[in-house]
Amino acid sequence: MNTWDVAKKWKDMCEQGKNLECINELYAENVVSKEMPGMPGEVISGRQNVWNKSKDWLESVEDFHASSISEPVVAGNFFTAKMDFDCTFKERGRQKMEEVCVYEVKDGKIASEQYFYTM
Repeated sequence: MNTWDVAKKWKDMCEQGKNLECINELYAENVVSKEMPGMPGEVISGRQNVWNKSKDWLESVEDFHASSISEPVVAGNFFTAKMDFDCTFKERGRQKMEEVCVYEVKDGKIASEQYFYTM
């Protein structure tokens, strides 16, 4: 798959709530994931570790009130999208969040992801 194919499939799977399946299918074994500096799990590597991080985040949510993902923008081996969430967390209550996600694709798999958001 080329970068556009990966970006489209990533968006489709995330919109269907298949986030963990997306990691299993589209992410490279040695993927690197970066959060904002100072955040827990600021930099982690390995598909299983990224899967675990995503599972923990999903399990921390009590209820999703709304979410959206923009159409991906592709440039070479990279794609980006804006994600918006309105959710109630089990420990922190209801929050609205928006972030920009940047992904790098190598050999048809997501090799890195990085998230940008206001804390």
